[in-house]
Amino acid sequence: MHSQRVHTSPIADLLSPVVRDMPPSGIRKFFDYAAGRQDVISLGVGEPDFVTPKPVRDAAVRALERGRTSYTPNAGLPELREAIAGYLSDSFDISYDPADEVLVTVGSSEAIDLALRALVVPGDEILIPVPCYISYSPISYLGGGRTVQIPARAEDGFKLTADALAARLSPRSKVLVLCYPNNPTGGVMTYEDWLPIARLAEERNLIVISDEIYAELTYGVRHTSFAALPGMKERTLVVNGFSKAFAMTGWRVGYACGPRELLAAMLKIHQYTVMCAPILGQVAALESLQIGMEEKDRMIASYDGRRRAFVKGLREIGLPCHEPLGAFYAFPSIAHTGLDSERFAQRLLEEAGVVTVPGHVFGEGGEGFIRCSYASSQSQLDEALERMRAFLGRLS
Repeated sequence: MHSQRVHTSPIADLLSPVVRDMPPSGIRKFFDYAAGRQDVISLGVGEPDFVTPKPVRDAAVRALERGRTSYTPNAGLPELREAIAGYLSDSFDISYDPADEVLVTVGSSEAIDLALRALVVPGDEILIPVPCYISYSPISYLGGGRTVQIPARAEDGFKLTADALAARLSPRSKVLVLCYPNNPTGGVMTYEDWLPIARLAEERNLIVISDEIYAELTYGVRHTSFAALPGMKERTLVVNGFSKAFAMTGWRVGYACGPRELLAAMLKIHQYTVMCAPILGQVAALESLQIGMEEKDRMIASYDGRRRAFVKGLREIGLPCHEPLGAFYAFPSIAHTGLDSERFAQRLLEEAGVVTVPGHVFGEGGEGFIRCSYASSQSQLDEALERMRAFLGRLS
């Protein structure tokens, strides 16, 4: 008899411990659960259900037919950087020099990665209000930073408060990462809300990365960019992109605007890693800023209608939900069901065929909630609510 040989990969022990020990995305896990099921309604994906408007698609087709398939300048097409600077000035009252204060990136996620890699050294503390978008902590961890979570509470509308921030500051505090309008809660911050945060940032010499990817997606309130506050532009990197408001997720075009010294450092990393954002995506992004604003406003109005109907429906079936004033997510409480958010989301998928995301994956304070995207058709949202109503009835 031949003894059985156990095959072990020579790679496993050679992987970076930092990457090996990093947990996979808690959001992706629920998409994997749903894979192959035909009866599932997904409220889990943070993606518009609209396709990119036709004039924008046509501009990319024309560029392709003309043979525009080359690299662009590392920082992005000059005309796109100029358009971004003009858009931010007109819409949010912040001015940037397109020559060296605007960097076009492969989605807003690359901009966040570049910024944290350019800023963080081992031992630095990165302050992150939570619940929040899930990638900030892993990116910080890769650079040797230590993330410090700052709880934003439902009773405060999931706003960041100066008291909560001050309680988590230390001599090692270096970077404050902001995400407003907020994913996953839909919380927003007003000019008055930001003022005490800005004072603390100045007093403690914090660098601020302000992820404003949902800046256009506000309802009844106007977005205030953190960089527009007095004295904040010189210490703030604004991150934004075209994925959400312009329905361009797959084109992978984002941008970062901020102090030229930080942009120059980010550009060096960008040059060595991705070279430049895809040219067709940049062409489409430029077209969006030039002629796509009316389509953008039409999509936002549709989200607003769905938001009001869906939040009303959640409350009627017995899921308390604060009023989300930004992004396209509702964050209802499921604490009264007696299930934790992971178990609730898993059973809702298995027994009712509705995909949501458990709140705990978004950090401290997320437990007891689930994230539901209302960037789906109204008919799907209505059907999801009926399935959730029946599921809650069986639980009780």
